[in-house]
Amino acid sequence: MSEQADDAQKTEEPTQKKLGEARSRGQVAVSREVNTWLMLVAGTVVVALMAPWIMGRLRVALLPFVESPHLISLDIGSLGQQIEATLLHVLAALFLPLLLFFVAALMGPILQNGLVFSPKALELKLDKFSPIKGAKRIFSIRQASEFPKGIVKLVIVSAVALLTTIPAFIGLDTIPTMPLPDFLSIMHVLIVKVLVAVLAVLVVIAIIDLVFQRQQHHKQMRMTRQELKDEFKQSEGDPAVRQRLRQIRQERARSRMMQAVPEADVVVTNPTHFAVALKYQPEAMGAPKVIAKGADLVAQRIREVAEEHGIAIVENPPLARALFASVDLDDEVPPEHYQAVAEVISYVWNIEGRKMPREHGRAR
Repeated sequence: MSEQADDAQKTEEPTQKKLGEARSRGQVAVSREVNTWLMLVAGTVVVALMAPWIMGRLRVALLPFVESPHLISLDIGSLGQQIEATLLHVLAALFLPLLLFFVAALMGPILQNGLVFSPKALELKLDKFSPIKGAKRIFSIRQASEFPKGIVKLVIVSAVALLTTIPAFIGLDTIPTMPLPDFLSIMHVLIVKVLVAVLAVLVVIAIIDLVFQRQQHHKQMRMTRQELKDEFKQSEGDPAVRQRLRQIRQERARSRMMQAVPEADVVVTNPTHFAVALKYQPEAMGAPKVIAKGADLVAQRIREVAEEHGIAIVENPPLARALFASVDLDDEVPPEHYQAVAEVISYVWNIEGRKMPREHGRAR
């Protein structure tokens, strides 16, 4: 009941992160029917194309033991050499078929999911050797559902094989009179026909099973809303932590900004809601630069720092609002504000006994 309840709560689509983690553990959708079909393809190729050649090589290797066993020396050394040579001939005859079966077994999982490298799946765990958990896997609902599927597949394959061999029953009475090579040739052709017919049916079953296994895997990978939230927190960070980090960054930026206020030439205010500190060095700047700005409490602190260090404060609400809204920190004043800023700085410099240089800057 608990597993059914958990499945009912899994209403969210799996994220790429969860699918990637499952893949790293070797949890991917794999259809056994695809693997079976590929192995049967390899077997059909072996029977159809390699069987005569293989049987010829095996006949040459084993014929001395049947045709002239009396000529075989029973001396230990000679007998050992004879057996070694025979085994080498047998292995040479079976090398290509075995290699083909190995490639087919290897290609099954690769064609379905690509290369999956999962060291975690190879880790030795005690629960893998637990008889209780092994029995649960054997008698699980999934394994129980595989049994009727296997029966249906067996019935279909048997019916196809029977329908393919029925036409051969017509000449069944003539088989005892046939020479052995002719009989073997007929049986070879019949076996190939049966294998091809079975392959044609199994490819449909394999495709259906592959789609079914992928749907089941996708369903198993679904997530609950809580799992989705937890993963978001892990990947993006806890919202509370991110808020705190944002506050720390803002405080540090505000601290650096306040340290720059004493270097300002003038602070333009709203007068209470906004405050913008401007600095202008004609030799190094193309236009005055905003080195500090803030609203409300920050604006009040900027004014306080300016008063402490004797920085001129000029009330100009339209200019203060415009600079606060359109100019980022440490950026130069845009051309549309040159005239207004130049008038403010020129006014302050005249009071301080400084002159606005005509040959420098664009804020003139």
